[in-house]
Amino acid sequence: MALPLLSVRQYSSERHKQNQKVVVVGIPNPFIWFRTRIYFFLIRTYFDKEFSIEEFSEGAKLAFSHVSRLLSQCQFESLEGLVAKDLIEKLEEKCAHLPLSHQRALSAESDEIMYTTTGDVGIYYDDSGRKFVSILMRFWYLTSARIPEDDMEGARIFQVAIGGEGETPEAKRLLTANYEFQREFTQGVTPDWIITRIEHSKLLD
Repeated sequence: MALPLLSVRQYSSERHKQNQKVVVVGIPNPFIWFRTRIYFFLIRTYFDKEFSIEEFSEGAKLAFSHVSRLLSQCQFESLEGLVAKDLIEKLEEKCAHLPLSHQRALSAESDEIMYTTTGDVGIYYDDSGRKFVSILMRFWYLTSARIPEDDMEGARIFQVAIGGEGETPEAKRLLTANYEFQREFTQGVTPDWIITRIEHSKLLD
């Protein structure tokens, strides 16, 4: 999956009299795109006839915004039922050593999510015959958190200016995050999706 292209007006010391427009264009890998479509077909055929990747993506986007906000506020108890227990313990340990600026940058408001796409999709069975589906979602979002440049060295970040007429433009960065959603499709099991993997580039390495 190639990094999305970010089209913005360059920031300058002059005040802009019109809104800044941010456009993110995804360039999908044809092989991954085709493979994920096959998996979506298999999910609808053998697991959930009502499954829709459009509805799932919208739900995943809302879950990402909600969970990332709780994570940035270190509300780990509120993550129970949304995030796998073993992952919550790892996140709590990592967040304990994060600067406040990094914690703030973890949060992604819904209207700041610029682009969402599907990554890997997996269908597998364990030794006892339990059935699972996992879907990795990739998100690109803007943040106004002030992160030292040295801390983000090597990260693919862009600075953009967002501001309307009469407003002072605000510099923002484009950050990336990967969230993996898993659901067990074994008969008799509650059909809930749970997050089993959380990655925020250069923040939660």
